[in-house]
Amino acid sequence: MNTTITPQQISSYQNDGYIVIENFLNAEELETWRSAVTEAVEQRKGQKMPGKAIKAGEDDGINNDAEYFNKVFDQMINLWQTNEKVKQLMFDPRIGEMAAKLAGVDGIRIWHDQALIKKPWANPTSWHLDTPFWSFSDRRALSIWVALDDATLENGCLFFIPGSQKETSFDNPGIGKNMDAIFTNYPSFRTSKSVAAPMKAGSCSFHNGLTIHGAHANMTPGQRRAMTCAYMPDGNTYNGIPNVLPDEYMKTLKVGDPLVNELQNPLIYSSK
Repeated sequence: MNTTITPQQISSYQNDGYIVIENFLNAEELETWRSAVTEAVEQRKGQKMPGKAIKAGEDDGINNDAEYFNKVFDQMINLWQTNEKVKQLMFDPRIGEMAAKLAGVDGIRIWHDQALIKKPWANPTSWHLDTPFWSFSDRRALSIWVALDDATLENGCLFFIPGSQKETSFDNPGIGKNMDAIFTNYPSFRTSKSVAAPMKAGSCSFHNGLTIHGAHANMTPGQRRAMTCAYMPDGNTYNGIPNVLPDEYMKTLKVGDPLVNELQNPLIYSSK
């Protein structure tokens, strides 16, 4: 894997809130990732995430307007918990170190992984933020997004509003039908220039969880598959939002408790 992170890349990420890394995976590694994700999704038999009785296509209580959003992409969460091959990919400390360097933190825990599969003719993903959905509040949280297929302007590549992470907050505008809904909360970005991030299969991006981002509709009869993982800087505490935490685990938590459960949020890298 191309896991080198340069000072220039760190500076670019910190300024723009995202970075694209071309040729993150070589051809053999790409096929390994594709095979593992395909197997893990099939094993789930439609269950969206472990510990919650929710099927793909059902209202998960996280996103607004479930009927529309379920036609944005198929979403399978925490595949690492149910498939050993995906676990090996997600636990790679080299990726954790990349995330830690970009975020400027000592330790990285997995918040959740997710396969995001835009089906043919899928709806666009409206502008949104990630971190406000999560069960912790940290301005340094980030995600990797690995293209398993070419992500193009035609089939639903990502778009970012550079620098937006410097001004956004933990208020959650949600994700709905209207691409411009987020500007109700953040009107200063209504006239901002967005940047497209098309990627060849095997390339990846990292983005801050407070960077405004979205994706095109899939205007093709083919799929656009991506494997992603959200990262929590080590040392965070529970903020009271359930998000993807299993129901049984939720019963043991109160606001302010450290999120250090290795079965739910494993530490995959520490510089200490």
